[in-house]
Amino acid sequence: MDSLITAAARALAAGDALGALKRVSLRDDPPALALRGIAMAQLGEHPRARELLRRAARGFGNHEELSRARCVVAEAEVALAMRELGGSPRTLAAAAATLEARADRSNAVHARLIGVRRLLLLGRLDDAAAALSALDPRGLPPALQAVAELAAAELALRGLRTGAAADALARAQAAARQAGVPALIAESAELQATLDRPAARGRHGGVETPLRLGEVESLLASGTLVLDACRRSLRAGARLLPLARRPVLFTLARVLAEAWPGDVERGQLIEQAFRTRDPDETHRARLRVEIGRLRALAAPLARITATERGFALAPQGEQAVSLLLPPIDGEQAALQALLADGAAWSTSALAQALDASQRTVQRALVELEAAGRVRSIGRTRAQRWLAPPLAGFTTILLLPAALPLT
Repeated sequence: MDSLITAAARALAAGDALGALKRVSLRDDPPALALRGIAMAQLGEHPRARELLRRAARGFGNHEELSRARCVVAEAEVALAMRELGGSPRTLAAAAATLEARADRSNAVHARLIGVRRLLLLGRLDDAAAALSALDPRGLPPALQAVAELAAAELALRGLRTGAAADALARAQAAARQAGVPALIAESAELQATLDRPAARGRHGGVETPLRLGEVESLLASGTLVLDACRRSLRAGARLLPLARRPVLFTLARVLAEAWPGDVERGQLIEQAFRTRDPDETHRARLRVEIGRLRALAAPLARITATERGFALAPQGEQAVSLLLPPIDGEQAALQALLADGAAWSTSALAQALDASQRTVQRALVELEAAGRVRSIGRTRAQRWLAPPLAGFTTILLLPAALPLT
């Protein structure tokens, strides 16, 4: 490897993309193309970066398997930054295996960390935890240690383990400062701010207060019966009743929790759950059926009793009832939470992360665009969606599959 390539690689490792380009911008040999691609990725020019990395991979010969594998890893990181999540993870896994076989441990770990970050974006927390636990960051360069600890911190935050998240963040910040890479220092600082911002609204006894993630964790561990409107569930301590895929039952539970310790009229329950202001006998019959289903599911946590006016919610025991409300309301809260990271998302990637149909996501995006909350760039397959960051609070509780790890 010549001196210019070596100098450019060192500049990239330190986060100096412009310094690297000064050394290789006029060269078209495969090593220079690969370094130019990485530099363009650091500058945010992701389509150009991907093109250069693909040209570099084609330029390396059959005997340069190690260099081609490095290009695959770099292209996978560019795809992650572009929020293109539909590619097969087997290609990245094969590249990581090649790097390990050739004793390039740092890049092999880097490849596996890209896989972990992809799983986190998709909300596959158990898979991400298993993949991360298989990695040993000891002995790695400080930059990779920082990336690994940031992934561990995000995983802990998504599982509402704020103590573990704070410890991982402290290690990430120390490694980022040691590496001296501005992007890593900024990312660790942003994740640290997540612990200090309000993450939800708590409502108890008619009083609403903002709650940070640590306070949410304490509330859920207190044994209080909590109607969690962030992740659409009913819980008391370790007992959890998921209602995300039962929208009618969740709506009934929320209305009853909001009225606690009072009851709710049947007409109001019908209006809220079935979205009609002109109920007939069929709606009343359906209400009885849905209340029966909710009563059976919630039996370990709470009782639902009939009153003269309607129905009332009563916890099993002496605990109170609290509501955990999202910082933003609306059916598209999870979609806005994904877009709040400031990246440009494709419709297909959003659908994959939300585990929803692409057509459902498209309809929601059209509604949000009409309300001025999101905007699109590009057309057809190149179309991407953007939203301004939601200042003042974190949307970590609204991200897909944000249920605590068990």
